[in-house]
Amino acid sequence: MAHGTKRKQLGHGGVTGKPAPAAYAVFTWPVRVYYEDTDAGGVVYHANYLKYMERARTEWLRNLGYEQDDLRRRFGVLFVVTGVTLDYHKPARFNDALLVSVKILHRRRASLTFAQDIQRLGAEQARLCSAEISVVCVDRTSFKPQPWPREIAAELQ
Repeated sequence: MAHGTKRKQLGHGGVTGKPAPAAYAVFTWPVRVYYEDTDAGGVVYHANYLKYMERARTEWLRNLGYEQDDLRRRFGVLFVVTGVTLDYHKPARFNDALLVSVKILHRRRASLTFAQDIQRLGAEQARLCSAEISVVCVDRTSFKPQPWPREIAAELQ
C-alpha cells in the first residue's frame, strides 16, 4: 500500500460490514531509520519511537485536511498528549524501513485514544513497537479541554 493512504476496513468491530469513517480507518506512514536516530550500537534510541508516532499522527491529521498551525489559528485549539502506554517488542536498527500506523480506539467529547504500531518492512518484517496514546483538544491560551471543533467532530463521527 502506498504511504499516507487510508486503508479501508469493516465498521467498528467488523460487525456491520459498512466502511468505517475515514478518521477511523487505519492510516500508515513510512519512516526510514537514520544514523542520528540510533545509539552507539546502531539501535533506535527508545524515545525516537514516540517521534515516529507523533509524525504519523500529524500526517493522519493532514490527510484529513487539517494542519496543526491552522487548528491553532482558525479554531483556537491545540492537541496535547496526556498519556502514553508503550511496549517495545523488537529493536529497529540503522537504515530499517518502518511503517507507522494510526487508528482511533476511542473518541470522547474532547479527547481521542489512538492505537499505534511500528513495523519493520522488508525481509525481516516484524512488529517492533505498539502504543496507546491519549490526546486532548485544549484551548490554545488556557490549555483547558475544549470540545472538538464542529468541523473536525464531523470527521470523527
